[in-house]
Amino acid sequence: MPLKIRLARAGSKKRPYYHVVIADARSPRDGRFIESIGSWNPLLPKDGERVKVDAERVKHWLAHGAQPTDRVLRFLDEAGLVKREARANPKKAEPGKKAQERAALLKKAQEDAAAAAAAATAAPVEAEAATAE
Repeated sequence: MPLKIRLARAGSKKRPYYHVVIADARSPRDGRFIESIGSWNPLLPKDGERVKVDAERVKHWLAHGAQPTDRVLRFLDEAGLVKREARANPKKAEPGKKAQERAALLKKAQEDAAAAAAAATAAPVEAEAATAE
């Protein structure tokens, strides 16, 4: 039986409150669970007591093979119970292929315009120098 440490939603409409539960991976989100080991109230301020987790029970269930979901893993990492791997994606901030092509075309147009402007300002100066001789 694959176990998950996950969130079960409670609370009313637009006022979420979550229980951190141990559940069979096949059971529905708010359905049957084995044990409730904590809670998360996202409406509280970030510096407040938003997440409450029973550390002993978390260690017990992790030893028995329960896998935390990504959000619960963040909570456990903040509590110092589990180490969460950083999900580094170095290409995340890079623009897509089409945007790179547009940027290259724009850069080329700006360079051409700058070269044309430089040539236009240099031409009258050369013409004055030729007439002055």
